[in-house]
Amino acid sequence: MSIVTLLPFIVLIGAMFLMTRSAKKKQQAAAQMRNEMQPGTGVRTIGGMYATVKEIGDETVLLEVAPGVHAVYAKNAIGAVLEDSEYNRIVHGDEESDSDTVVPDDASSLTEAAEAAEATDKDAETVEDAPKADLTKKSDAAEAAAEGQKDGKADGETDAK
Repeated sequence: MSIVTLLPFIVLIGAMFLMTRSAKKKQQAAAQMRNEMQPGTGVRTIGGMYATVKEIGDETVLLEVAPGVHAVYAKNAIGAVLEDSEYNRIVHGDEESDSDTVVPDDASSLTEAAEAAEATDKDAETVEDAPKADLTKKSDAAEAAAEGQKDGKADGETDAK
């Protein structure tokens, strides 16, 4: 056998190896993240629920969903372990004081946006003032009316008594 006939099989085996390797890395990272959980840390479940870890067992985790409300979850159901600042920002709505919000020194960026909006409004007004196109079929309506008068019957009437 030549190398040319074996090349597709070699490429296929190499692609499978790379895919399984990346999947294993993701699984190991998720397992390590779950092993680093400690009581008191904030977590997000795979269902999107935010809670605080109360107790950690071998395969389960006791989560405090709300003050005094506890639920038991499998460790695999933990989607992410959150930092305290991120957990407080999401759950309690705490704002960070050192945010990177940029406030402009002048209002030029605000006036440019307003001018662009006014130009768009003017374009919309000119389109609204344009005459509307009549899309009805007048010839078909006239033919139907004439046909109804021809036999003296309205739609749906029959000769049966």
